[in-house]
Amino acid sequence: WKADLGIAFDGDADRMIAVDETGQIITGDRILAICAGHAKENNQLKNNCVVSTVMSNIGLTRALDELGITHIRTGVGDRRVLAEMQQTGAVMGGEDSGHMIFLDDHTTGDGLLSALRLITVMAQTGRPLSDLAGVMQVYPQVLKNVEVDASRPDFMQVPEIASVIDEVTSNLGEKGRVFVRYSGTQPLLRVMVEGPDKEVTSTACDQICRVIQAHL
Repeated sequence: WKADLGIAFDGDADRMIAVDETGQIITGDRILAICAGHAKENNQLKNNCVVSTVMSNIGLTRALDELGITHIRTGVGDRRVLAEMQQTGAVMGGEDSGHMIFLDDHTTGDGLLSALRLITVMAQTGRPLSDLAGVMQVYPQVLKNVEVDASRPDFMQVPEIASVIDEVTSNLGEKGRVFVRYSGTQPLLRVMVEGPDKEVTSTACDQICRVIQAHL
């Protein structure tokens, strides 16, 4: 069809992701970077900050840094994003899943509003979405779940686990990050690693998971 843009919503349409003219999927983190950069350029980004969760790709932080925008991370969940936005005065925030909040227009996630904000950037800049998406490099991310004791012990108090997390974090340096947390509903540890390429990232995540399995 040679469309400039594709838009997809979830069941209740509070989340939105896009597809550019080449067929590449553009998720929430990239859409936030695109919209935040455009807002700053037009003096519309109040308090010059964007809020997202700890699960956002490290590429979003790097993109916002390059744009001179403060990036604030909060816990997982749109309610936590909204609370942090209200506390800091931010007008833009969201999650990579496509749940985005534009507080100068609405107090909750709205997929239609998010789509209109993205289309507005495309219309005002005259740039294709694939070009706009270049504002952010998406770092390979691997997320694995490890079943653990239901008592949810403090895993960072286990020397072997703390050591391997520190080792992987040190090896990745500024080229990646490690985030390990308990599931809110199941006896699982969620191990998330981002890195410079898929192989390095997957290997690092497996390394941490093996040690957790051996000691929890």
